[in-house]
Amino acid sequence: MEINGAIFDLDGTLLDSMGIWQTLGARYLRAKGLMPEAGLNEKLYPMSMPQAAEYFRSEYGLTLPVEMIVQENNHIVETFYQEEVALKEGADVMLEGFKSRGVRMCIATASERYLVEAALKGLNIGRYFSGIVTCNEIGCGKDSPEVFRRALTLLQTKRSDTIVFEDALHALRTAKADGFFVAAIYDESEKTGLVQEEADRYLRSWSEWEELFK
Repeated sequence: MEINGAIFDLDGTLLDSMGIWQTLGARYLRAKGLMPEAGLNEKLYPMSMPQAAEYFRSEYGLTLPVEMIVQENNHIVETFYQEEVALKEGADVMLEGFKSRGVRMCIATASERYLVEAALKGLNIGRYFSGIVTCNEIGCGKDSPEVFRRALTLLQTKRSDTIVFEDALHALRTAKADGFFVAAIYDESEKTGLVQEEADRYLRSWSEWEELFK
């Protein structure tokens, strides 16, 4: 496959960080003295942070402004990014390999920009990316193709030779439906097997990255 552009999800794709997102909503609600519902993570997973904050207000009766709820959740994530987050195994080698082949790369994520920048700086990988597209800045989640379209505009590559890397089923489906070639990377948080089934290519680890160019 000819690859001139690559759009990377961050959490669960480049970063071994899905654990914090799987527990964030429940952790936040418990800190507020509220009992999280069963299946909360599945409901929050496709949402941007402001969408999740609105959900907490409507379903749990929180009266704090959306901006404050987002800020408090981001503080939990920021601490994790600063003290614990790690690259997924082999991601550093893959990024260097893409760079050596002249592939233009960017990040498209539901995380806040300052959190992304903190993670990229801490892991010393910011130099690989032409820019960052965040759901919050665009005003929609990855259930909208606009996120991937903005990333494509940033890269200034053709859709036909740009690959999207995702680990989330809803985002994978959105990108595919909009005509992107989508590769998925294994993450232990994905239990259904549908990501592997529906991706155009599936990598068990980043050690298989060179197979994409064949």
